[in-house]
Amino acid sequence: MFELALKYGCNPNQKPARIFMADGSNLPVVVLNGKPGYINFLDALNSWQLVKELKENTGMVAAASFKHVSPAGAALGYPLDDVLRKMYHIDPGMQLSALACAYARARGADRMSSFGDWIALSDVCDVPTAKIIKFEVTDGIIAPGYEPEALEILKSKKGGNYNVVVIDANYVPVSLEHKQVSGITFEQGRNDLKIDNRMLENMVTKNKTLTDAQKRDLVLALITLKYTQSNSVCYVQDGQVIGVGAGQQSRIHCTRLAGQKADNWQLRHMPKVLALPFRDDVAKPNRDNAIDVYLGDTSEDAIGEAVWTETFTRRPEPLTAAEKKAWLAKVTGVALGSDAFFPFGDNIERAHRSGVTAIVEAGGSIRDQQVIDTCNKYGIAMAFCGMRLFHH
Repeated sequence: MFELALKYGCNPNQKPARIFMADGSNLPVVVLNGKPGYINFLDALNSWQLVKELKENTGMVAAASFKHVSPAGAALGYPLDDVLRKMYHIDPGMQLSALACAYARARGADRMSSFGDWIALSDVCDVPTAKIIKFEVTDGIIAPGYEPEALEILKSKKGGNYNVVVIDANYVPVSLEHKQVSGITFEQGRNDLKIDNRMLENMVTKNKTLTDAQKRDLVLALITLKYTQSNSVCYVQDGQVIGVGAGQQSRIHCTRLAGQKADNWQLRHMPKVLALPFRDDVAKPNRDNAIDVYLGDTSEDAIGEAVWTETFTRRPEPLTAAEKKAWLAKVTGVALGSDAFFPFGDNIERAHRSGVTAIVEAGGSIRDQQVIDTCNKYGIAMAFCGMRLFHH
């Protein structure tokens, strides 16, 4: 089948809509269940490229959680400890595969943003992964295949209308891309830039040492940024994205936005947060929202006298600014990637406050030395990869 008709485009008034192969060849995707829409396929095809590239680079299974054509999270399939299981609402006794761990991590980076996500898996979806997905609010999934039982689990979601797409893992896009804006056709070469450790060789700071874990995380950040709407920055720790700032006009706003998400991920490790006394009848999305509010500056919206009974069995104690500051002061070993150069050292100052110890960015700003000097002030190792990764 070389084309697939869609209900409508980005919005209901944008008709007709379809995806098709301009050369008349068969589409590399098949819809196994549901009726994916225009934005669904934008998410599906971008997220598939991301996880495919992560798998090729690391040799590990990978997963991504996409919303509005940018990743909310992406991760490799490292095991989950008890704290991460608690943070990600995974039962302590649940059996997890590496792929299930990858998706739990990708979803867990920013669970608020991942609500209603599109999922991409680098490998055949297995039963443990499908069981996690079964209990999450999500729009659909793309993978190179599905175990029969896993497919049946997924097809049972949304009253049988959950979107399930399979993609040919061997599909290679054509080298030239086209799109139209206001009736004018744009053409460019596909961004087939290979991202690997060689992009970390130009160390420009006094600290020129990168551990294998830092290299892995910096490459993960760059691959994630390659498929994130620009401007964008990405914080990574322990093989998973923990904060993405996407589509901002100002780079410092990207750094702040992603840094706040990364900080919230760190704060969710706190025993006081893990022990929040949720009522049994409070669904996971409502728990995630309550945690997000609890960590913010208006925690009374979740634990105030008039509202706490809606969520908790007893009124939680507030999480003070001093407690949050003390916890975050201990954070270290975070990696940061940027899809273009940092124009000012204020980005590094903000990154340092989130525990960043290694950075990769393009370089090429007239203020590069100011940025390098700020890294040297904190002993941060920084590489100039020399390549911009804008994505629109």
